Amino acid sequence: MIGELTNHLWQSTIFAMVAGLLTLAFRKNRAQVRYWLWLSASLKLLIPFSLLISLGNFLRDALAPGRMTAEIAPPAVSRTILQITQPFPDTLMYIPSAPHTTSWILVAILGVWAYGFAAIVLIRLRAWLRLRAAVRASTPIDLPTTVATRSSAGLLEPGIVGFLRPTLILPEGILKTLTPSQLEAVLAHELSHARRRDNLTAMIHMIVEAVFWFYPLVWWIGARLVEERERACDESVLILGSEPREYADAILNVCKHYVKSPLVCVSGIIGSDLKRRVVYIMARHIGQGLTPGRKMLLCGAAAVAITIPLALGIILPVRAQSTQTTAPLPSFEVATVKPNRSGDGGVSVGCLPAGSLQQAQLQNSSLHMRIMLKTFRLQEDQTGSTPSDTTLTRRIRTRSTKD
Repeated sequence: MIGELTNHLWQSTIFAMVAGLLTLAFRKNRAQVRYWLWLSASLKLLIPFSLLISLGNFLRDALAPGRMTAEIAPPAVSRTILQITQPFPDTLMYIPSAPHTTSWILVAILGVWAYGFAAIVLIRLRAWLRLRAAVRASTPIDLPTTVATRSSAGLLEPGIVGFLRPTLILPEGILKTLTPSQLEAVLAHELSHARRRDNLTAMIHMIVEAVFWFYPLVWWIGARLVEERERACDESVLILGSEPREYADAILNVCKHYVKSPLVCVSGIIGSDLKRRVVYIMARHIGQGLTPGRKMLLCGAAAVAITIPLALGIILPVRAQSTQTTAPLPSFEVATVKPNRSGDGGVSVGCLPAGSLQQAQLQNSSLHMRIMLKTFRLQEDQTGSTPSDTTLTRRIRTRSTKD
């Protein structure tokens, strides 16, 4: 299990690095493009490559069972690819001399993870319950918006609440705090969040953060998502024709009179680096649209991310996803049967050391005879009785000579 998790995190890290390089390549384009690149890095943590590899195994067996692997990839190539894609063995935590130690280590790791997971879930659940209480206590107001709008008592910033049926929550008194042009810019910002379904995608990443709370990269990706989504909404407001100064003043007034939403999945107007946002707004910085060449680059990157693990599943042989953590069973190349002339009528089973080899000894047991019958693929007598030692020895020698 530890090896599988380590391989998954390593693969997700490589995927996030590639996504980061693509955001640099698209730094002059719209923020929405970079947002979806970072979101794909977040979704990768929920979709292991092993699932796509397994799908490739299934497709290979369905299309050409038993032939394609040997024709496409020799064993040496298959082993090399496996070492590159999954460098950490599944037996990373296996300690043969102390089997009980391994189990306690795993229990301790799972306990720490469960504690962190539960803490994050409880903190966010508490904040969500407070927001739900504020929504229930709010009153509807009539504003020219495409979503339901309600006024709530308190100092919470304007924001979109809900995933499937978003609702715009405005604090009481905001109509007096902002000028009409500033209010229009704020409404345009929030409606942009609603159109983009930012609450839903933020909730998905919140799940990723709760599951992989121990991984710093997850929190760094979350910060990038908030930054790019706010910039995307800022660009949308400027494209609609709002004056940069009026829009910047609206954001600053909201920051001056109201507090930020406690949850990322409640999209507000206060977020990310405000100073940097105001600089971009005042410069009327709007990213360029995607050219056909850049669209093809994005499509190619997506196709590669999906087809590579599928191709590995088709090329590589099927193997167990986890290696057994128990010690391997001893194997014997030679088995002999000898009459017992010691005069001891008791049944005994034991192993005798023989240098680097292992010898197993069974005496005076019908199980002994049946083991030898199974080992050498012999048949019992017609009467159903087990052959004598002399007969069995003769048959074994005869069968071994034929083999």
